[in-house]
Amino acid sequence: MLDNHPLTPALLAPILLSAMEKGVSAAVLVALTHPDPRKVGSRLLVMKGETRGTLGDTKADEAGIRLARSALGGDPSTLPGTYPLPLREGGELEVFLEMHQPRWELVIVGAGHVAQPLCSIGSLLGLYVSVLDDRPQFATRERFPEADSLQEIDFQDPFAGIPLHRWSHVVLVTRGHKYDYECLRKILINEALPGYIGMIGSRRRVRAAFDALLLEGISRERLGSVHAPIGLDIGSETPAEIALSVGAELVHHWRGGSGRPLSEMEHVLERLLPEGDVQSGSVDSLRQAHRRDGTTNDESREES
Repeated sequence: MLDNHPLTPALLAPILLSAMEKGVSAAVLVALTHPDPRKVGSRLLVMKGETRGTLGDTKADEAGIRLARSALGGDPSTLPGTYPLPLREGGELEVFLEMHQPRWELVIVGAGHVAQPLCSIGSLLGLYVSVLDDRPQFATRERFPEADSLQEIDFQDPFAGIPLHRWSHVVLVTRGHKYDYECLRKILINEALPGYIGMIGSRRRVRAAFDALLLEGISRERLGSVHAPIGLDIGSETPAEIALSVGAELVHHWRGGSGRPLSEMEHVLERLLPEGDVQSGSVDSLRQAHRRDGTTNDESREES
């Protein structure tokens, strides 16, 4: 959709707010310079399948839309900042590219023992945390003080009115395997998948759920996007430990990494001085060099 009417800040704000609530990314170009001083500050909004506003020049608009779509597509060479755009009559104007991304969210389905510490961890990680359950007496502010949203749902249609998108991280930890299964099925039959899907359960229960979903026509590729059993293997047993393993997997999902202990990867002991070289004089020299660097033990820990 193309709407090239002037886009004022008052008109832009509710459009961006609605987009963020729906999980839609947006790029805004603001004219910093223009041959016509009255058009300085003109805005061009670009979202998936929709463009609004104008920079006051058709050629600049075309170039701006290409720039914005490149940024929305994740091109690492297109970052927020100032860019020159060509003008129809020659020359160029400068625009500032703004990127607006929805806040990453954690949707915890189930308000039981694992959900409580997981809500705290999600909040610490900076996620917008929603807790969903069909039992209003469980999804309470007293049990989930860090939650941004508490919602009563029906497991027959658990995500009614709750848009899931690539910024969503959905964790299924309901009170029963049949509810986890139904919620997972509802997610996988939709065209757009959340950025992260995790389901608690033993290997046997997860395999049984996947077999049933295959029979319902869910592809192996879609099932491959599900983290189940959920979490990293840290030997967790208690609800808090399980929540910690899930939080660790979320960070691993975003940042990458091997998931191995850093002490195993760095091999610090193997890089120490040979046994015979560790004399008192050399130790003193090392200590003096360390002091000259101005690095204390505590600072070293922070830097690592």
